[in-house]
Amino acid sequence: MKFHLSALVLALLLAAPAASAAGDINLTLKNHRFSPAEIHVKAGTRNLIVLHNEDATVDEFDSTALKVEKVVAGHSTGKIRLRPLSPGKYPFMGEYHAATAQGVVIAE
Repeated sequence: MKFHLSALVLALLLAAPAASAAGDINLTLKNHRFSPAEIHVKAGTRNLIVLHNEDATVDEFDSTALKVEKVVAGHSTGKIRLRPLSPGKYPFMGEYHAATAQGVVIAE
């Protein structure tokens, strides 16, 4: 029993970093479109967007308003840290597919 419990604890510890934390914002890029395209955050707080690029191609999360750029390879995940924001709307896009990959962060 001791061995099985140790193996279970080890497996849980190794799997934990792959999971998103409870407060993280999951954002998916699929077919060169963001989902959800509208993200709501509490103004004045730090936030972490976990971007799951399900497309086969690379794209770049880009936002002049958020002062963020992050290249994420195809079939990969990237993390985007947001500074505390004042209330307002902050547009973002996938720079390599800007015609379709668009969204907005709304700080309330």
